[in-house]
Amino acid sequence: MTFSAAERGEPEKMRRRIFLALFTALAIALHSIEYLLPSPIPWFRFGFANILTVCALCLFGGRAAWWVTLGRILVGSFFLGRFFSPGFFLALAGGIAATALMTALRQVCGTRIGPIGLSVIGATGHGLGQLTVAWLLLVRHEGIWLLMPFLLLSALVTGLINGTAADLLMASLRRHPTFAPSGPAKHS
Repeated sequence: MTFSAAERGEPEKMRRRIFLALFTALAIALHSIEYLLPSPIPWFRFGFANILTVCALCLFGGRAAWWVTLGRILVGSFFLGRFFSPGFFLALAGGIAATALMTALRQVCGTRIGPIGLSVIGATGHGLGQLTVAWLLLVRHEGIWLLMPFLLLSALVTGLINGTAADLLMASLRRHPTFAPSGPAKHS
């Protein structure tokens, strides 16, 4: 029995949708758990949910990264009761800035930049997006920009940690038959 190109592509599309749904669900769970944990410094989070965004970007492309980011922020904020709160707008601004920078960098550089570099750039964008919205909506004082050195240092640290985790997760996923070059393993 032979299959047309369209029929052969359907299982691939379904696998992609399943993994994107899993990545989004895991990102929502990580986002929610991290929010409920005590923060070492006000407004500071490690951003573990971004591990899934980096994986989605590297494995499936920019559209997938946007799906995971926006899904995590919208659904996670809704479940946590933070929808349309200042925290929601901070998270949204950070997520948009991070995902925009990562997808643009991935388009320009292709696979020459890996998950660790993407994660550091994303963490930097996330912090800058949040700081900008905090200045626009919450703290209209020039002193807020004095947080920039701390923000950049924390972006470097969290970006390295999350990028390394994303790299390890993708290495594990690539060993799974679903991600084998010829598709899933055939069982006899």
